[in-house]
Amino acid sequence: MVQSQTRLKVADNTGIKEIMIIQVLGTKKGGMYRKFGYVGDIVSASVKRVLPNTAYKKGDKVHAVVVRTRKEFRRADGTHLKFDDNAAAIIAKENKEPKGTRVFGPVARELKDKGFNKIISMAPEVL
Repeated sequence: MVQSQTRLKVADNTGIKEIMIIQVLGTKKGGMYRKFGYVGDIVSASVKRVLPNTAYKKGDKVHAVVVRTRKEFRRADGTHLKFDDNAAAIIAKENKEPKGTRVFGPVARELKDKGFNKIISMAPEVL
């Protein structure tokens, strides 16, 4: 569970290290904004830490999908899943394709249900 002002690690190789959520957009196009975001939700964020010599700089506005959360969530089969950190992957605003070519760390299986198949295929482990 993440909300506005939450800082997330970036789990891909775009050069961005940390982002801060501006607004939780959810998964649908249009509609109302939400207070809390969970795994698979799209967020609008501001870049806070970045590696040198990349296409992004501090203060840029980006869109990202949440791939890991510390707050546990319940699956339909009754199991609970939680991660060690809050993390996101940077995506393109218009077509929701990932900007990076690699994803670091495990990601949740729920991303496949939300339509982020490319992120699932790039991840080293899917839980």
